[in-house]
Amino acid sequence: MAPATVSFELREHTLDNGLRVVMQPDSSAPLVAVHLMYHVGSRNERAGRTGFAHLFEHLLFQGSENVPREAHFKLVQDAGGTLNGTTWFDRTNYFETLPANELDLGLWLESDRMGFFKAGITQEKLDNQRDVVKNERRQSYENRPYGLALETVLAHAYDEGHPYRHPTIGHMPDLDAAKLEDVHEFFDLHYGPNNATLVLVGDFEPAEALDRVEAWFGEIPARPVAPRPVVPPPPGGGERRAVLGDRVQMPRVYLMFHSPRFADPDFETVDALTCLLSDGNSSRLKQTLVYEKQVAAEVSASTWPTEDVGMCFVVATARPGVSAAELETAVRDVLEEMRDGGVGAGELEGTLNRARHALVGGLAGFGERADAIAHAAVLRGDPNYVNDAFTRYGTIARPDVERVARTVLDPDRLTVLHVVPEAAEA
Repeated sequence: MAPATVSFELREHTLDNGLRVVMQPDSSAPLVAVHLMYHVGSRNERAGRTGFAHLFEHLLFQGSENVPREAHFKLVQDAGGTLNGTTWFDRTNYFETLPANELDLGLWLESDRMGFFKAGITQEKLDNQRDVVKNERRQSYENRPYGLALETVLAHAYDEGHPYRHPTIGHMPDLDAAKLEDVHEFFDLHYGPNNATLVLVGDFEPAEALDRVEAWFGEIPARPVAPRPVVPPPPGGGERRAVLGDRVQMPRVYLMFHSPRFADPDFETVDALTCLLSDGNSSRLKQTLVYEKQVAAEVSASTWPTEDVGMCFVVATARPGVSAAELETAVRDVLEEMRDGGVGAGELEGTLNRARHALVGGLAGFGERADAIAHAAVLRGDPNYVNDAFTRYGTIARPDVERVARTVLDPDRLTVLHVVPEAAEA
């Protein structure tokens, strides 16, 4: 039985300086989520400055003209709240969940960073956070098993100069090259109110909350916004392949297919396809590779909600004694059967029910809901997608999934990476 549909009351307003405001009142708990998303990510970085959007996210927690260094964390946590920030290909977000009576605190902190950050950044802070990010790259990428797999896949899947070709963490030489004037330029070009969306979810009265937003953000002037990068279509020319030696025990195989972007009408259908392939023990890939043939210890499939190009991944880790080549063959056999053999009615019904349950569950918390609304507003231009998505999944039919299986799971749209033990590579 499918879960009940979802519907949230959204109220939208744009300030005179261009700041887009989306409010979703909910009095079910005495909390408020303050979520500010800037329309800038790693795809906006220029050559020689990869990783700069992520470095900048770190810097924004280092104080401003009015907030001392590290005080952002202390003020929010002392008020009983939580906070964080993240960077991705297409956006950078900063968010707090606070007791409802602390709405002004969240608005003040975010408006202060937007309006009064630039003068607070010093060479010392830049050098400190540069070292923090470089250490993060060492720990989470270079010295972690399979940690360099994604950036290797991207480097082979896209041609030189493509905005999605490099990882969000950036490359070491580019991080070393970042200068203080680069920080100031990045702030001026990307962190104006007219390049941001503010989402409020929680226990507040909308008219009063909008007055507080106007009070904190209204006097920040709009600024020129950098031109959006030109994003070429996915390259053609057939399958691309790479092998990466790593300090790992078991081979892992990555298959990345170029697929529909987040705003494409087929995005939900591709997402349903990946759920059918790997969601649950009875899914195609897990049933065949993990339980029947026992060639994989684990396997997953997913599609990413990116703004300008889509990416569909299948990732499988081998069992002992199974080579990367054997595992890839087994994965591709399942995908070929998916392309050629069609979808069972019962199989699809269960998949769509699980997808809609996950969708509803992902909107339950105020913070998660604010995040989903912000992503829909910024990457799709439509915050109401959080209300429409449930229906979109409900209208997916077998011919839709079979069609995207034939078009997306096409070997000519594929990049393959084998991550193998270093001795095997040699």
